[in-house]
Amino acid sequence: MSAPLVAAVSVEFHESGFGAHPAAPIEHAIRRARADCGVLTSMHIGVPRETDPLERRTALVPAAASKLIRSGFTVSVESGAATGAGFTDADYTDVGATVCSERSALLGSADIVLRVGKPPVEEVSALRKSALHVSFLDPYNERGLVESLASHGVSAVSMEMVPRTTRAQKMDALSSQANLAGYVMVMLAARKLDAILPMMMTPSGTISPARVFVIGAGVAGLQAIATAKRLGARVEAFDVRNVVAEQVQSLGAKFVDIDLGETGQTKDGYAKALTDAQLEMQREGMKAVIAQSDIVITTAQVFGRPAPRVLTADMVAAMKPGGVIVDMAVGSGGNVDGSKPDEDVEVDGVTIIGVTNLPSEVARNASEMYSNNLVNLLTEYWNQEDSSLNLDRSDDILAGCLLTQNGIVVNESVRALYEEAS
Repeated sequence: MSAPLVAAVSVEFHESGFGAHPAAPIEHAIRRARADCGVLTSMHIGVPRETDPLERRTALVPAAASKLIRSGFTVSVESGAATGAGFTDADYTDVGATVCSERSALLGSADIVLRVGKPPVEEVSALRKSALHVSFLDPYNERGLVESLASHGVSAVSMEMVPRTTRAQKMDALSSQANLAGYVMVMLAARKLDAILPMMMTPSGTISPARVFVIGAGVAGLQAIATAKRLGARVEAFDVRNVVAEQVQSLGAKFVDIDLGETGQTKDGYAKALTDAQLEMQREGMKAVIAQSDIVITTAQVFGRPAPRVLTADMVAAMKPGGVIVDMAVGSGGNVDGSKPDEDVEVDGVTIIGVTNLPSEVARNASEMYSNNLVNLLTEYWNQEDSSLNLDRSDDILAGCLLTQNGIVVNESVRALYEEAS
């Protein structure tokens, strides 16, 4: 046992007032001290049903639950938690998990709670103190929730904050879900478009391929490009980061080069925000391409901030009737003037699609990929020999995604943002 842990046990034991029968209090003291040092033991995982009515994903599919059980975890799943993703309660019991119909009991007994979406604030008090909670949390916009988790003594991991490094790639849920979102956007547009995507040569004549313009060549944009190309469309793409031009071209698309002056990306691979002057140059350069396009897909997002307005009303008006626009960022303010969350809006014959939860449209695969991200995260820090989970904040991945621990907000960037706003 490490020196800091021995000291913590000693303090906990002597302050507990136990003495007549030391075995149970010593075990309690060790467990409490290990939790205070970021080491969690005897891991029981609880997976509640998602509360968002539009969320069909689940945090843990049966195959992933089986992997964790074989690694020494125990798993309980709320009844019906995975129905939207195509899995039954029996699928979980078949792999050794238990199914719980009482939500409060599930949350109160879990050492680790796994979710997709952020928890309702009112459920934080139902969690065990010193429990680990893992989900998307939107920490830059959910200060009240994050501080509530901290004050309740919950260690909270935000999956949005997993760093984009080689080592963390297998845990990068933002990328895994964005990949699927890119695919879904093309399929939604193709279904709405009143024309086919590939070129077709028939005895009746030749049909030209549809023209698809993808704005933003991040993970979602690149998958949208690849999907549209596989369907036979003629694809063009634009991104403020010229460094991605080669990736776009490697997928068979044309990179639209618009001179915006100095741009770039953050250390985590996100596009930097443009100045007002750069945005105006970008819009003028894109307008001509949009006028010739059948489908336009926008994927521009700035992490933790409202989405930039990429397509103005006059740019939408330049598109020919029958065209389709898909706004990936509709849930964070929208890239497109006129888009509305979870609605199809028609403007002068152009349809603007705004789906806030694109991965949920392919819930089974999205759940499988997200589950793998969570399994990789947990097993990275799991010591199977002594059944402990070591949440050491000096670890480079945890330094990025662990938000709260021991009653305080520990993530440096999130804490600095909160202090600045105070």
